[in-house]
Amino acid sequence: MRSIQLLGAAALLVAGSGFAAPALAATAAPAFSEGSLAIRDANVAPSWDEKLQRQMPPSPLAQGQQIASAGQVMSGQASWYGPGFYGNRTANGEVFRPGTLTAAHRWLPFGTRVRVTNLYNGRSTVVRINDRGPFHGSRIIDLAHGAAQQLGVTSSGVAQVRLEVLN
Repeated sequence: MRSIQLLGAAALLVAGSGFAAPALAATAAPAFSEGSLAIRDANVAPSWDEKLQRQMPPSPLAQGQQIASAGQVMSGQASWYGPGFYGNRTANGEVFRPGTLTAAHRWLPFGTRVRVTNLYNGRSTVVRINDRGPFHGSRIIDLAHGAAQQLGVTSSGVAQVRLEVLN
């Protein structure tokens, strides 16, 4: 790779000087031949996005269903996120702040209010969807730190929850 960069830099210098260097162009051509790129592309592992798409359950849009109708109920595993993300922007553009009652969901529209109930201890809270995720396994929601504290999820990291769409 370093030799290709050096050849490219030399070609730019030569091209800028008005001097033609056909021998230099001939030596650089095989490194970028279509056949060699096709072989490399065929051996490349699936991208992170492709792996993620295989793990995610299909959204209701893909199945032709209405998104986020009030009363819709889902169950699954929840995780939480917080301190490392404070000050960053969420997917809808808000600044992520400590203690917020917000959450990340893969396909619920931003602004949707969801009642989340921890099935282990019965605690419940209402969160607003303002981010996308979780991007780990089969989890269905990623709670902000404030919501996770109210539900008692911070020590375990994950919990079985029930989600009820409120609006």
